[in-house]
Amino acid sequence: MNGKIKRMAAGHDPRQRLLERKMRTDELAYQTAVAGERQASADHDAACPVLRDPLTGLASSILLNDRLTQALGCAAHRGELLALLCLGIDNLPQVRDGLGQEAAARLLADSARRLQACVKGHDTVARLGDHEFAVVLGAADNADDVGLLCEELCAAMAPGVAWQGGQVHGHLSIGIALFPQDGPDAATLLRHAGEARAGARARHGGKYQFYSASLNQRSRARTDMEVALRLAIARDELQLQYQPLADLQSGAIAGMEALLRWQPPTGALADAGHFLPLAEDIDLIAAIGNWVLRRACRDLRDWRAAGRADVRIAINVAPSQFHQRRYVDDVAAILAEFDVAPAALTLEITEVALMLDSTASADSLTRLKALGLQLALDDFGTGQSSLNNLTRYPFDQVKIDREVVRGIVDDSGAAALSKTIISMAHNLGIRVVAEGVETEGQCDFLRRNMCDLVQGYFFAPPLALDGMALLLDEPRRLPPHLLRVKRQPRSLLLVDDEHNIVSALKRLLRADGYQIFTAHSGQEGLDLLERHPVDVIVSDQRMPGMIGADFLRKAKQLYPATIRIMLSGYTELQSVTDAVNEGAIYKFLTKPWEDALLRGHIAEAFRLKEIADENERLNLEVRTANHELAAANRRMEELLLQKQQQISRDEISLSVAHEVLQRLPLPVIGLDDQGMIAFINGAAERLFPRGASLLGNEVSMVLPALFSAGAGAQALHRADIGGARFDVAVYPMGERSAARGSLMTLSRSEAAP
Repeated sequence: MNGKIKRMAAGHDPRQRLLERKMRTDELAYQTAVAGERQASADHDAACPVLRDPLTGLASSILLNDRLTQALGCAAHRGELLALLCLGIDNLPQVRDGLGQEAAARLLADSARRLQACVKGHDTVARLGDHEFAVVLGAADNADDVGLLCEELCAAMAPGVAWQGGQVHGHLSIGIALFPQDGPDAATLLRHAGEARAGARARHGGKYQFYSASLNQRSRARTDMEVALRLAIARDELQLQYQPLADLQSGAIAGMEALLRWQPPTGALADAGHFLPLAEDIDLIAAIGNWVLRRACRDLRDWRAAGRADVRIAINVAPSQFHQRRYVDDVAAILAEFDVAPAALTLEITEVALMLDSTASADSLTRLKALGLQLALDDFGTGQSSLNNLTRYPFDQVKIDREVVRGIVDDSGAAALSKTIISMAHNLGIRVVAEGVETEGQCDFLRRNMCDLVQGYFFAPPLALDGMALLLDEPRRLPPHLLRVKRQPRSLLLVDDEHNIVSALKRLLRADGYQIFTAHSGQEGLDLLERHPVDVIVSDQRMPGMIGADFLRKAKQLYPATIRIMLSGYTELQSVTDAVNEGAIYKFLTKPWEDALLRGHIAEAFRLKEIADENERLNLEVRTANHELAAANRRMEELLLQKQQQISRDEISLSVAHEVLQRLPLPVIGLDDQGMIAFINGAAERLFPRGASLLGNEVSMVLPALFSAGAGAQALHRADIGGARFDVAVYPMGERSAARGSLMTLSRSEAAP
């Protein structure tokens, strides 16, 4: 008995050994069956070409379902994890539209090769649809390993594919569904992997996303939104709002940007950013873009009919639409349909569009400029912004992105970037627009730094068509103190917590013609400075909450152009000395004051401020003149380039015409407007022995036979040449071209001599 227990404890129990032997036998039988099925499946694949994608050589969707079902059976039997990956090349439609079907096929085939190289031999890679693939990972250890493989796949897809001297890049997004937690069968896993991929794509590609229940809810909402968006154009649910651009030199409205909105039957008005990414995904962006262009042109036509011929509209162009081959032709056709002058329309192109294909971008922009449209580089200053794009492409405007404008008052980096953009653009003759201008401080900074146009809620929000018409009739203008080169009235701020002191100062200084503002604390003074332009500040030192020195320090920091004076009967020596040394205080005056002396100091402060303003005004005028000169030079260069291109085309046409005439069997002689021979083709040289020596001679003198029997230089007559009769026809030139002179042709006459 003890021996039996010892054998059982040592693992020699016969029942245990029988159980283990049976498990090994079952597993061996199962493995043999699976191997047999795989071999049979492989033989069947080879014998049935429909199971392979002809372009990539990968498994087709039919074979994928078969392989996935087998893999699910294996995973269920072993209790293992299985992963299904749905991968998509998000930008393939744009590559096909921009570079053609052959480039798209090259990108697909190369992507398939890279995906196949990243997985193991027993895994399955299949092509699902136009630009989608699927990968079945039959024995994944855990979700982390699946994530590592996805990162490897993204890295493998990152390098470009060589194409016609350049490179084409595929933007990959991956959705992942895991068995058994994300679905019990192939159909469910495929659906959930697709939903996960949609979530990854919404994160701008190059990402992977695991399926989750919340993702499923978002996917359903996205599907509902897709159905509604497809019906939006037919139901006339899209609309345009217009936001005006104000000219910082004149203060007037200089144009407007058309902003797309969607009003669903149920729900709030949606901005373009809410639905345009979805429109890109479902290939609706071109239809929506054409709708925007047509509606903007229709509104331009109606405004012109109402007497507003100077209205200009800017519209945004999606990168995928910009790279469609027919885009330029579509723009030309819509302009012609509504009889809109091309100069009234500005197309705003983002740098993302330029990065897709620089060569095609340059060609499209050149063709659009040739139509007469204005071009703007949109959202400049963020992302992959490159100042080189201002020199490489023929832009008329550059728009500083709202994220940069938001920080120009408080962020030294944003301020420096804005100044750099403005300076370089002006040196190139390009106008600068700042979008997202929300405060007077931002507008004043842009005014002082020579920005040309501002757009944002500070001037006006986006308006419906009727509201924009009312604004044009108003007409809305920027206040005078925010214009670039306007002289401002003298403005004075008095800050003192004692009301009687403030009243006494106002009575004393009113006769000097100042525009006087008053405040009774430092914070109140800062609030007033935010609302009104001020030249000179006179402040007390001892005030509750914020002493005068601290108030003037903040005033210097926020409004450095002001002249700051302290007037106080109480002296805290250290703080005042520090403020003077920091430049926060221009002068320190004591109470009680002498009226004449105080008035003199304040008048001197205004003279100092006006000298600085005059210097700034002159500087702005010089910079404005330089900008206008650079813009004129740019227009001249563009015109010269167009003329050179026209001359080149004319030379080619002339060469073709010359070649055609030379090979024409009919004798042809070209005459200038003085009757001198300027051209003689091969057939005419063979008819007249003197040939090329006739050039430069008067035709009636060297070829009198052409005018036999007193025919003269009639348009149509007959002449005897070398014993044969010819019909001589003279065709005047210049009716449809700038050419002068005439062409003379000779043909055998069928009339009896």
